[in-house]
Amino acid sequence: MDCWKRAAGHSWIYPTLIICANGFFSTMRPSEPFLTPYLTGPEKNLTIEEVTNQIFPVWTYSYLALLFPVFLITDYVRYKPILLLQGVSFIVTWLLLLFAHGVVAMQVVEFFYGMVTATEVAYYAYIYSVVSADHYQRVTSYCRSITLVAATVAAVLGQLLVSLADVSYFHLNAITLASVSLAFVCSFFLPMPQKSMFFHRKGVTEALPGPDKAVATVGSDRPSSCQEDKSSAPANRGPAPEPQADNPKPQKHVLSVLVQLSKDLRDCYSSRKLLYWSLWWALATAGFNQVLNYIQVLWDFRAPSHSSAVYNGAVEAIATILGSATSMAVGYVKVNWDLSGELALGIFSAMDAGSLFLMHFTDNIWACYAGYLVFKACYMLLITIATFQIAVNLSMQRYALMFGFNNFVALVIQTILTLVVVDSKGLGLDISTQFLIYSSYFTFIAGVFLIRSIYTIMSIKCRNTSAASESIDL
Repeated sequence: MDCWKRAAGHSWIYPTLIICANGFFSTMRPSEPFLTPYLTGPEKNLTIEEVTNQIFPVWTYSYLALLFPVFLITDYVRYKPILLLQGVSFIVTWLLLLFAHGVVAMQVVEFFYGMVTATEVAYYAYIYSVVSADHYQRVTSYCRSITLVAATVAAVLGQLLVSLADVSYFHLNAITLASVSLAFVCSFFLPMPQKSMFFHRKGVTEALPGPDKAVATVGSDRPSSCQEDKSSAPANRGPAPEPQADNPKPQKHVLSVLVQLSKDLRDCYSSRKLLYWSLWWALATAGFNQVLNYIQVLWDFRAPSHSSAVYNGAVEAIATILGSATSMAVGYVKVNWDLSGELALGIFSAMDAGSLFLMHFTDNIWACYAGYLVFKACYMLLITIATFQIAVNLSMQRYALMFGFNNFVALVIQTILTLVVVDSKGLGLDISTQFLIYSSYFTFIAGVFLIRSIYTIMSIKCRNTSAASESIDL
């Protein structure tokens, strides 16, 4: 027994197995593709307007309110308590979904689900705090792969149970409750980390896993510079963490960390390249999350679940597989993303806009399904490229900081969209008109980056032509 405890405390295998088990069971939610049919069905008997304009917006607001404080507290308490909090939030969410009724109760559900999504940052951050940098590539691959597998299994299982076994949505939610409860139990067995990324640093800054080895994760062993010049001297690198005093005053320590984080953000966003990629990240992620939040409502509008066969689970499974395939394909495409990256952002954002226009104008549910598959695959392709472009020159600490801040900005934009377009206190538009707004939103993103890419390509060509002319004159 003592040997096992020592192995569990020092091996990377034990915490990786436990966190992967936690990730699998917390993601294995077969009821999720059928949330809207469940809420509007006989179990809850809510109207589609109540679900769209009064209930779903609460998730966005609670997520925004909780994201920033949770991001900092997660690092300060060293991850494991936040994973336990996530488990509690999962259980409360599904208990209320199963047994509570009414609009207010479902708004409380959305609040706790906002807590769940705000605490997701602890899942990936935890593993980097308990394994050495030598194992980052492998454990990141395991952690991401297991969640993709779980999402696919959940969607397929949910569809099979609904279509073939005629299982009710209530019992699907009961299965989900059992799964997230197992995830909560797994959290108790996680070793408590001795370090964290910002408040409890140990030793030197470590780099992210290399982009050529981990498909779904991007980073590098390159210098932690935020400058665009990849050949910059070590003096341009991000500051190494300062040695910690044995017993620093908590208030001063927290303040110094926050000041350092603000300086790091300023340095990173001073790079024009990182600024443009981060801009796309924030804008596109806001639109993507908004579409995902309301896509089931559109499907139910096109083919009401009470009178039509529902294939949401099958579509989500295919979308997950396509998204994984497109993300993987990025690792095998040899493209100068510094030159062509913004053009790719413009083209594929235009494809996203086209798929959303299709979903708005068609009355055919199968066309809606197809448009969603194209939309999600294009976004997953681009977010992988953007992640690589942002992470490739950053230390792990600065990448995590930019990741968190970009997602915060995206959530602010999404909240504005929700408040103006969706919320009953705003315009309270119907679901079809909402998707017209979202398609126009992605058209704007595509236009900005297509214009920017044309400008970049023409500038480079003009510089090359001028350089060639000067060499001829000489």
